[in-house]
Amino acid sequence: MSAAFDREVNDLICQGKAMEAFEKFYADGVEMSENFDAPCIGKDANRKREYEFFGKVEQVKSADLLAQSYDEKTGAGFSEWDWDVVFKGGFNVRMRQVGVRRWKDGQVVHERFYYKPQM
Repeated sequence: MSAAFDREVNDLICQGKAMEAFEKFYADGVEMSENFDAPCIGKDANRKREYEFFGKVEQVKSADLLAQSYDEKTGAGFSEWDWDVVFKGGFNVRMRQVGVRRWKDGQVVHERFYYKPQM
């Protein structure tokens, strides 16, 4: 079941509905982190962080899902993305990113994004 949910999260992101996916599928105690940074814990704290990020975005030129997979044994979904984002002030970022979601009882309990930071 979580494999279908993981695909639905990716589909919503591709449609520009990342926050809709977040509200529908992420657990109250979700832990989210970037690369190897300490996690941000809790749905409220992560909701705030997500809104702050999207508030800095002027335009998402593209969000291309390159590959996705789900491991039933571990409850982990993997997705590879190619992003082209313009931030307010005109700063353009192109980035390849891998996201790993861990699911429990139909909800995302942990998510980590791996990417090389832009300098």
